[in-house]
Amino acid sequence: MSKYSLLARLFAPNVDSNVASQTTWAVVRLVVGIMMIHNGLDKLDDIEGFAESYVAYLGLPFPIFLSYVAACTELLGAPLVAIGFLTRPAALGLFFTMAVAMYHHIKVAGLSVAYLELSAIYASAFLFFAVNGAGLFSFDALLANWLDVSTLSNRAKQVMRLEKVYQAGTGTETATESETVTKV
Repeated sequence: MSKYSLLARLFAPNVDSNVASQTTWAVVRLVVGIMMIHNGLDKLDDIEGFAESYVAYLGLPFPIFLSYVAACTELLGAPLVAIGFLTRPAALGLFFTMAVAMYHHIKVAGLSVAYLELSAIYASAFLFFAVNGAGLFSFDALLANWLDVSTLSNRAKQVMRLEKVYQAGTGTETATESETVTKV
């Protein structure tokens, strides 16, 4: 197995070749990613206040440093999730940030749904993307296909509208494949 094949598998999403499912997947990724950006900006607006109120309150060491780590994770990771590039590592970092936020909310207010709901929704969404990847409508899927053309199934390529490009390069398009591509 070549290094390109290993990299392709890292970027390749777990795929359902249903167009509606993949479109929904992309919309959720975009919305969750964009909505998370403001959390990082809020942290940077008052980094000392955040460090004291949240990080030091939990008893974590180096509160200013960890506050900057959280803010940078949200400011860099959230746009990456939104566009679907390096989605798994970005989503994993954001998941851990939200897990710490959930711990803080539990420590402050117990198992109050009002305090936990937003961080729990974000955490579950980022966990989903960390496990499943960005979906077919993403830069990760394009990169996986570019690194190793056998990574994605032909049906996945049809959903991504890459099948025509692939077949044009190999010259192996048949009448039934052509009809299938135009129907999708």
